Amino acid sequence: MSTRNKSWREKLEDSKDLPKVEIITEKMSKRWGEGTVVIPAPIEVNEIMRTVPEGKLITIDQIRKKLAEKHNASIGCPLTTGIFAWISAHAANEAALEGKADITPYWRTLKTGGIINENYPGGINYQKQLLEREGHKVIQKGKKYIVQDYEKMLI
Repeated sequence: MSTRNKSWREKLEDSKDLPKVEIITEKMSKRWGEGTVVIPAPIEVNEIMRTVPEGKLITIDQIRKKLAEKHNASIGCPLTTGIFAWISAHAANEAALEGKADITPYWRTLKTGGIINENYPGGINYQKQLLEREGHKVIQKGKKYIVQDYEKMLI
């Protein structure tokens, strides 16, 4: 049996037993409210991220909302959606390093509040370059970098 680590794209394709919709437990209802939560498959998050055209943006919250609507759930899971967006970003970077041009434009996916995800490949400076090349203005607020007027550019 091979012990090599999975590539990012293999992680992206490995849906395990996802997606699944679960009842929000009493413990989690204080944070998330009542109803159901969809735990998406990684590829579903990637598919949404791929739809963001040049010059436009999306937030993790918007992705969660789209997933909830798709699965008739109250909410999309914040934790797994964020993790799967991160995996998607690394899978795209992995493909780019191999010379592929048609990759998921992960730099267009922002955290809540228009914040650039410092954990995406290339870090803040690389994403800032890519976003500015597409016409966005990136400003620093405290330790965070945000896309100025990002709300006007959301899909």
